[in-house]
Amino acid sequence: MPHLSAHISGWGYYVPERILTNADFEKMVDTSDEWIVTRTGIRERHIAAPGETSSVMATHAARKALAQANLTAADLDLILVGTCTADYRTPSSACLVQHALGAQCGALDLQAGCPGFLYALTIGDQFIRAGSARHVLVIGVEHLTPYVDYTDRSMCVLFGDGAGAVILSASDQPGGIRAFTLGSDGARPEVLWAPAGGGARPIGHAELDLGLQYVRMQGQEVFKFASQISGPAIETVLAQAKLCLEDIDLFILHQANLRIIEAIARRLSIPMEKMVVTVDRFGNTSASSIPIALCEAVAEGRVKRGARLMLLSFGAGLTWSAVLVEWTA
Repeated sequence: MPHLSAHISGWGYYVPERILTNADFEKMVDTSDEWIVTRTGIRERHIAAPGETSSVMATHAARKALAQANLTAADLDLILVGTCTADYRTPSSACLVQHALGAQCGALDLQAGCPGFLYALTIGDQFIRAGSARHVLVIGVEHLTPYVDYTDRSMCVLFGDGAGAVILSASDQPGGIRAFTLGSDGARPEVLWAPAGGGARPIGHAELDLGLQYVRMQGQEVFKFASQISGPAIETVLAQAKLCLEDIDLFILHQANLRIIEAIARRLSIPMEKMVVTVDRFGNTSASSIPIALCEAVAEGRVKRGARLMLLSFGAGLTWSAVLVEWTA
């Protein structure tokens, strides 16, 4: 049996039509365009329409990825959806995507916060390497805006909705996903969480009165965490691939905040020209931010055949992941 590797053969993303600009927020809360841009780098974000759930957005992105790969839903062996904002507690959004596409394969959601897409990507890679799948649909999607408190000026300006998808296909040629690392530290869930809505604290009248269903974040702690774990995560992946930092052509980081991206670039002495930045146009879309940024970089001609891409994400859990991809499409 030949040695198989997982290559990205298709990609696509979807964002809702409705856009909230910083000027819109100036009319909603005590803020300004200057305040938002200075602290986050965000200028606008896309907001889902009623009924435009995670599975709906994910299906749009999936169809684009399938078309790009010249495949049909019948070719899929597995569907993996990274999200923390599924349509329902159960069933999974992945099952709804499977039905919408007309695929005949297994499907499941992964909840790993913002790194959910990268976690799913590595699992898809393992299925292909094991010979258990030839084509895996991997989606990162978030419908975050229903969980945002639009009276909290520090939080409401950050998040947007969207979905990004890739097709992983088996190949006996070198390249594709070269190396990865996954990490978690569950000691401080309160750094980034939605306090109510799970089994630990079901939502009742008291929780709704306190707004505990909304996402809450300790911004400085997240900034510190992201800055500290990024270097070691990237170094781990580079060591696996026997490469150095200068061998990476493009860095696609989780688009949480431009200041975090710039801080990581400074700490690791990475030129900003090697960083992909889309947070200004989409805001923080959690698990969908990396596949959206990847699609944008490809569309802009920044991803050439043979390019080495470092994907890095961090988020609630606390979780993190780094994945090295050699582009062969």
